[in-house]
Amino acid sequence: MNLFVIGGAGYIGSHVVRELLDRGHAVTVYDNLSSGARENLFPEAPFIHGDIFDRKRLAEALAGALPEQEGASGFDGVIHLAAAKAAGESMIRPEKYSYHNINGTIIILNAAVGAGIQNFVFSSSAAVYGEPRYLPIDEEHPVQPENYYGYTKAVIENTLAWYEKLRGLRFASLRYFNAAGYDPQGRIPGLERQPANLIPVIMEAAIGIRKEVCIFGDDYNTPDGTCVRDYVHVSDLAAAHAAALGYISAEKKSAVLNLGSGRGLSVKEIIEAARRISGKPILSRIAGRRPGDPASLTASSRRAQEVLGWRAGQSDLDTLIRTTWEAYSLSLRLFHPLRAASGCFRCFSRR
Repeated sequence: MNLFVIGGAGYIGSHVVRELLDRGHAVTVYDNLSSGARENLFPEAPFIHGDIFDRKRLAEALAGALPEQEGASGFDGVIHLAAAKAAGESMIRPEKYSYHNINGTIIILNAAVGAGIQNFVFSSSAAVYGEPRYLPIDEEHPVQPENYYGYTKAVIENTLAWYEKLRGLRFASLRYFNAAGYDPQGRIPGLERQPANLIPVIMEAAIGIRKEVCIFGDDYNTPDGTCVRDYVHVSDLAAAHAAALGYISAEKKSAVLNLGSGRGLSVKEIIEAARRISGKPILSRIAGRRPGDPASLTASSRRAQEVLGWRAGQSDLDTLIRTTWEAYSLSLRLFHPLRAASGCFRCFSRR
């Protein structure tokens, strides 16, 4: 298949592109590099520097009509991974999330439909569910988001369903739980910029970018009082994107699917594992709860197993932490070799 990946230089996007290339697909990456990294681009995947809000450039890119696309054939599908994604920030900056997530996706959908593209994979989120009524959460669980980020994802899913009815667009909406880890082969050297998720924040504390890790609440109704989440390895997520494209293209059906490991890990468990694997002390402190944070979230991915034949095969705790630590250590050696050689982790700064 000939595929167009929006946000393909980002953390999840670069892993998705690598998986698609490994499977023999042709891939074009479209990214404004606001959070993506040039070092995560692959020479065999043509790159178009562009913004989703540049309607003309995006429409021309999806139609294969840009000068740099001379001789390109039409695209068989779009994978959309470009979004603002910090749940906490969404509660204080809803305007940003309305604009980037909802408006941005509608622009993409209109451009894709205009180019005659019928297959669309959307990066959704388990945040659409809100506080769980039961665990593990399956796709039949009520959609009642408790943060504005989750609300934007739910709105987009509803919009996709309407575009299926009105424009014949087949879609897969993939409800991630917590993406973590890095490519086990070390092929993704670029790190997330200003990450808000727990594991990269812990790694930044391990190498000295941050002084400490804030634990937002230790009085939840969980075994150790800290929030419990379902973490899924990013390489497992990438495999699910490839499988979802194959499914909606071959079966001519849309799908809404959870992607998780089915296991819950607490904040304290993850910090302790990171200390053990990295050998670093990793300071932490207890802070107040964040609004919109459920105590526990774990997934049932049975439908993804049945529909796609997908399983989270690399999502155990040690693999999640080990591959992330290796990625951060690699980045230190590649971009700050003198500091890495001296062991001066405290001097590490953002590039």
